[in-house]
Amino acid sequence: MRSVPRILSAAEAVAAIPNGATVAVGGFVGAGHPEMLTAALEQRFLQTAQPQDLTLYYCAGQGDRASRGLNHLAHKGLLKRVIGGHWNLAPKLGALALANEIEAYNFPQGILSVLLRESAAKRGGVLSQVGLNTFIDPALSGGRMNSRTSEQLVERIELDGQMWLRYRPVPIHVGLIRATSADARGNLSMEKEALIGEVLPIAQAAKNHGGIVIAQVERLVDQISDPKSVRVPGILVDFLVVSHGIQHDQTFGETFNEDFVKTGNGMFPQVEMDPSVRKTIARRALREILVGDIVNLGIGLPECVASVAAETGRLSEMTLTVESGPIGGVPASGLSFGCSAFPEAVIDQPAQFDFYDGGGIDIAVLGALEVDPQGSVNVTSYGDRFAGVGGFTNIAQNAKRIVFCCTFRAKEKAKFVRAVQHVCFHGPTAAAKGQRVLYVTERAVFELAQNGLRLIEIAEGFDIQTDVLDQMEFQPCVANSLNPVL
Repeated sequence: MRSVPRILSAAEAVAAIPNGATVAVGGFVGAGHPEMLTAALEQRFLQTAQPQDLTLYYCAGQGDRASRGLNHLAHKGLLKRVIGGHWNLAPKLGALALANEIEAYNFPQGILSVLLRESAAKRGGVLSQVGLNTFIDPALSGGRMNSRTSEQLVERIELDGQMWLRYRPVPIHVGLIRATSADARGNLSMEKEALIGEVLPIAQAAKNHGGIVIAQVERLVDQISDPKSVRVPGILVDFLVVSHGIQHDQTFGETFNEDFVKTGNGMFPQVEMDPSVRKTIARRALREILVGDIVNLGIGLPECVASVAAETGRLSEMTLTVESGPIGGVPASGLSFGCSAFPEAVIDQPAQFDFYDGGGIDIAVLGALEVDPQGSVNVTSYGDRFAGVGGFTNIAQNAKRIVFCCTFRAKEKAKFVRAVQHVCFHGPTAAAKGQRVLYVTERAVFELAQNGLRLIEIAEGFDIQTDVLDQMEFQPCVANSLNPVL
């Protein structure tokens, strides 16, 4: 007979994690993360010094910039290696990497989510052009974050006259996932979760490599009535940990928001927007979005575009999407980022990136920390802070049109610099394939031309020489006639 998953406490379940295992953890920012499991794993290590030398594998950045999420696992000795997409919300992990105390890799979020499927199927990895000519390219740093990280996990391959990157598959030994309900045979459904994420490929990858799957669920039910609502079949689950709602908030920002799990039939939440430079930038970026566009908005300043669209009655003209899986509705912000209010659909994260990587986004509005003369952009590092690339590279490289949004300067520091710290978006590559790229600030707007950055608009009240050109570390091309920023 088929065995059914054992119901254990969190402490009992994580005790099954062996030394040296590769542990894949699901979730996106604060949504869908198995908080009870990662907290229990931390407590076990602090009390027993076990397990040791784990490899942590995650796609999005699960954390709250403080102590929750993947911050629980940021202990020297517990971790040997981290392979992740976004690091900013788990600063304790970043501190270990910057101190050279762990091996640390930063790969695109979309690559990591799809790579789980390749690991599950024991295929040869992901072949993609995402990351070419960026810091992820082995011709540069290969996504390695410090000197301790020596093994190359990505390689260049030429096929049919084109250059590709091959991301090596990573065998998964332990899967830590979360769902809402588990039935008597261990089947998992996610009716109260805001996201699906990558729970299925994590479970499949761990099971097919002889590992274990631990699922945190809110409740047990006798039977899940609709088999199509089962996101992870019970044949993949080894241990169930029932939270009864403890350490099981829908996101790290909200206990539960019903808007995240229901369609709105054209309803949109009211969004407040303060009159500031952020609104000025968002208003200009919104002009680039056309009726009928499929859109991705990045975290931070680009989120304001949805607010301006709501304020001006334009939300119904476009379809907003989030890389975590929601389609339609209005993306949430802060520690609920990755969710959407009143989505039309929520698909799994690997499928969303399949669509993105194939060019499905009409326009992406993304942030920027630094821009260089060639139009290349850094979003991953600023001074001694390392944020990680997240889904940025997948999205920026494959959207038909891009608007980068940022304030013109960061206090006394220039953002338009001679050389960016990390190339996350490669301007010359985008220019060569004819991508439409704008760089919108509160003072001026630039476009990507074949020979690099070109100034095309100047905001009212700003002097082109003293307020713009003199505040840059390089001199861009200037259009023959400058339009006003409206």
